[in-house]
Amino acid sequence: MDYGPAPESDGPAREWIARHGPKLRHFIDGGWQAPKSRKWFESVNPADGKTLCEIADGGQKDVDAAVAAARAAQGAWAKLSGHRRARHLYALARMVQRHSRLLAVLESIDNGKPIRETRDIDVPLVARHFYHHAGWAQLAASEFPGHGPLGVVGQIIPWNFPLLMLAWKVAPALAAGNTVVLKPAEFTSLTALAFAEFAHAAGLPAGVLNVVTGGGETGEAIVRHGDVDKIAFTGSTEIGRRIRALTAGSGKHLTLELGGKSPFIVFDDADLDGAVEGIVDAIWFNQGQVCCAGSRLLVQEGIAERLIARLRARMDTLRVGAPLDKSIDIGAIVAPVQLARIRKLVEIGRAEGAEMYQPEGAAPREGCFYPPTLFTNVHPASTIAREEIFGPVLVTMTFRTPDEAVALANNTAYGLAASVWSENVNLTLDVAPKLKCGVVWINSTNQFDAAAGFGGYRESGYGREGGREGMYEYLAPVWAHKLPPVAAPAIAPATGEASVSAVETIDRTAKLYVGGKQARPDSGYSRRVFAPDGRPVGEVGEGNRKDIRNAVEVARKAGGWSSATAHNRAQVLYYMAENLDARTNEFARRIMAQTGASLARARREVTAATTRLFTYAAWADKYDGAVHSAPVRDVTLAMNEPLGVIGIACPDEAPLLGFLSLAAPAIAMGNRVVAIPSPSAPLAATDFYQVLDTSDLPGGVLNIVTGDRNGLATVLAEHDDVEAVWYFGDAEGSAAVERASTGNLKRTWVNNGRARDWYNPEQAEGHEFLRQATQVKNIWVPYGE
Repeated sequence: MDYGPAPESDGPAREWIARHGPKLRHFIDGGWQAPKSRKWFESVNPADGKTLCEIADGGQKDVDAAVAAARAAQGAWAKLSGHRRARHLYALARMVQRHSRLLAVLESIDNGKPIRETRDIDVPLVARHFYHHAGWAQLAASEFPGHGPLGVVGQIIPWNFPLLMLAWKVAPALAAGNTVVLKPAEFTSLTALAFAEFAHAAGLPAGVLNVVTGGGETGEAIVRHGDVDKIAFTGSTEIGRRIRALTAGSGKHLTLELGGKSPFIVFDDADLDGAVEGIVDAIWFNQGQVCCAGSRLLVQEGIAERLIARLRARMDTLRVGAPLDKSIDIGAIVAPVQLARIRKLVEIGRAEGAEMYQPEGAAPREGCFYPPTLFTNVHPASTIAREEIFGPVLVTMTFRTPDEAVALANNTAYGLAASVWSENVNLTLDVAPKLKCGVVWINSTNQFDAAAGFGGYRESGYGREGGREGMYEYLAPVWAHKLPPVAAPAIAPATGEASVSAVETIDRTAKLYVGGKQARPDSGYSRRVFAPDGRPVGEVGEGNRKDIRNAVEVARKAGGWSSATAHNRAQVLYYMAENLDARTNEFARRIMAQTGASLARARREVTAATTRLFTYAAWADKYDGAVHSAPVRDVTLAMNEPLGVIGIACPDEAPLLGFLSLAAPAIAMGNRVVAIPSPSAPLAATDFYQVLDTSDLPGGVLNIVTGDRNGLATVLAEHDDVEAVWYFGDAEGSAAVERASTGNLKRTWVNNGRARDWYNPEQAEGHEFLRQATQVKNIWVPYGE
């Protein structure tokens, strides 16, 4: 079928620009403000290279003004009832719908994406997010008891979905009672400025939403600002690493949604025509400028030739052209710099031996256009198979078995999304949990909804946007702001006299516990443990980098624990509690010798530790996921998955209780743990491996390495085979762990040098610990004919 042009008028959009131009200012504290930097940059239509207007280039003083306005407005906004905030978010949703066509056209001329996508996908999803989060605002008090807003949130969004990314971030932030300083991408600022103006007109109080435009320096000023409580960033992995480094030790909350190299897996029983259309949506939607684009096509060997032939035929029908033409499929690349990157990587792919196919004459010569591109004969180690191209370029590889498909899919530093195509639902639901990513689409792709959280792990970042889990990213327990600083253990100068109650006639030097066995430290050194009065009460091994390496290695091999049934994990935790309870007096004496506590207080700690083991034995088979009913014919399974290997640096206060309060939820959820006990009182933790030996815990699930907490925790944070690090020590160690985590962008949970009350269930157990021990994977399963 031949299609004639069907142009959308850009008149109203250009009228809006003209009313505010030719120079568009920041939107701060409810009004337009010229940049104090007196700098401007051009906003260019990528389809024709013509300037649309000039945009304010924000500097430090502009960011200061925006943060000050947000801080001034935050108290009153947070004090509003949930219902009042819900009414505001409802008004924002209605406002988006009233201005939907104008917003869609502005987005198209600013970004280059087809008007059909902005009109039919982006803008309706924007409204959906504000409607959905109006509901969370209404229910916040009952659904998130004991939680409150973080304060002022800095949000930095990318150019590929400018308005939709705004909604993903602004809606939950406002629903939770935070105020926002938003920086849109330099290439695509128009819809953010329009939204802010319309939102203020719809009644949003001044200062609640502020938009500061500019480039990377503007974003860095927001990240560095001392009065910003959280940074939410979507963009490249490279910039995500820099933000993690800049915020380390600052106490700022952080969520990162970064790059991806998502697999699109097609098994030999798949509906090939359906799969071809899925591929079109996966990689050529928004010109492939999608973080979760299905840019790696993995095809079962027996159907590869047929599928590639059909795909090439379908590529020949794709129309590339002016974004405002409603009959085109692929619009313009956002900017010349991005077009140059795509061309460079394509040339690298050809030089490395991959075979390229592009339809003849597919792209206009004027403007930032690039044709749909397919590479075959691609090796898994090829540059184009590993690096995110962020353009309309698909690479293809083949596999023979489901296990090989999973191995190829997981052969990436990223972990954002995946698509699985097969008519065998049992196969798809067997493969989906094995894929290391945050979202899996079954026989579909690029499905999004405000009720289903979106996000990844590894170098795709951490945190979720949307759903209940997305709301938690903008909330904190109200008691968290009142925690006292950690107090250093008080130890008098050593007397050299041994404690009779702690030193046995036969030497009992504690060893490390690695792979279910006692192990001597690689260093060959020991460290003495002292009572508060300075008397030595024992010795433990001085663990080093090699001991951490060994512990992580055996933890990786203990993956069967993650696939064990929750009931079996609960049984083991009950056994641990039973065996600890039988040795209450022995452990109490250990705690007395190390901490100087009275017998009654020491017994109380052991009893509390036993109770905590019971708590997580109870939770092991009850911390369930959810089933979301999205507004499409999909049922979305939100599964709570273990992270993998977690490094845990334990607190000095309550050394046994603190150790088990952290280790128990991690292993209850199926993780394997490398634990660093309190350096001042490690003997209760090293004694605990005798409990482990009698409690049926598989070797490698819980490993104990004693030594310098900060040094060992930093090694764990640097280790590429560790998925997360929890640190509960001093502020210096918290900062070191966050800085060291930038390598593979692992999740961190640190106390920033603040002491919890480990006896208080509100602070020391429950959903907060279970959330930290899991990640939500959303599996979209279509139904119906």
